[in-house]
Amino acid sequence: MFWASFLYGFSSMRETIQIINILMEDFMNKTSFIIFLVIFTLFPYHGHGQEMKKAAIIIDDFGGGVGGVKDFLEGDVKITAAIMPFNELSKKHAEWAYENGLEIMVHLPMQPKKGKASWLGPKPITNDLSKEEVRKRVIDAIDSVPHAMGLNNHMGSLVVENEEIVRVIVEVAKEKQLYIVDSATSPKSKFEEITEELNVPFIKRDVFLDDICSVNQVKKQMLILARIAESRGTAVAIGHVGTSGKVCSLGVTESMPEFKQKHIKVVPVSELLSDSIRSKYFHLY
Repeated sequence: MFWASFLYGFSSMRETIQIINILMEDFMNKTSFIIFLVIFTLFPYHGHGQEMKKAAIIIDDFGGGVGGVKDFLEGDVKITAAIMPFNELSKKHAEWAYENGLEIMVHLPMQPKKGKASWLGPKPITNDLSKEEVRKRVIDAIDSVPHAMGLNNHMGSLVVENEEIVRVIVEVAKEKQLYIVDSATSPKSKFEEITEELNVPFIKRDVFLDDICSVNQVKKQMLILARIAESRGTAVAIGHVGTSGKVCSLGVTESMPEFKQKHIKVVPVSELLSDSIRSKYFHLY
């Protein structure tokens, strides 16, 4: 009825046909636009090579060292804060990081092949401990760092090769629903093998940022991190607060424009895990 009323006033058949053609063309254009809009909404185009890559930057030694602490905890880069347990500032730094939306890990002290015992702090995991004592110390360490979602090793080149001790650490991490990051202080580490066996989320460090304390060195290491992320899709770096903290913070911050240009997003460590692992293990969704 609408179309009949609309066409009634035209005097010739030729005019009527012209109007019908115009209306049909308009209808088809609108229909095509609606179809395009639906397809674009369901399957958005991101552009070739523009997919966002992800990198996690773990900063170790919170709870102890003070250099760079404020720079990292109140900065714009979404680092993951790895906090030494049992220290005077452990809880303070954990709460500070949490309030600023940063992810938190336990930076578990473990015996190295070389180094001073004083570098480990209180209650480290050492090769001479019984399994019961290892378990107790790991639980106590986790309890001393509020809001922790993961765990990585502080030093530990000796202990990470001890299958019996690593198994206890991984078992506790599973009970507490923590992921594990191997700081990769020994090529013979048992973490990857045992986390796979026990179905505990595992990630391995790719790059140390501040093994040489200079801003240029940190920026060079950040470029290596970027290249790994571009190649593999994800990458993990470790830096430190304390002696090199200010330098590390500056190097990381100055690298961010290049990360943005390369479409690399700095994310918490847990975001490097697949959605299925995150939902099953952490019950996030």
